[in-house]
Amino acid sequence: MKIRIDYDLCEGNAVCMKVAPEVFVVGEDDRARLVNPNPSEELRAKVELAVKRCPRQALSLVE
Repeated sequence: MKIRIDYDLCEGNAVCMKVAPEVFVVGEDDRARLVNPNPSEELRAKVELAVKRCPRQALSLVE
């Protein structure tokens, strides 16, 4: 599972970080970053929820 972040769309709303703090963090520049670029399958449900809930649709999964 690979996660893509579109930094042109990301506003740093931190929804992803709230849903999956094991994978995402929002920096002082108000942009999401991956703290775990290769999350295990055990985190798939959280990552999928973070992608779904991103208010700017800045996140996507690449299989």
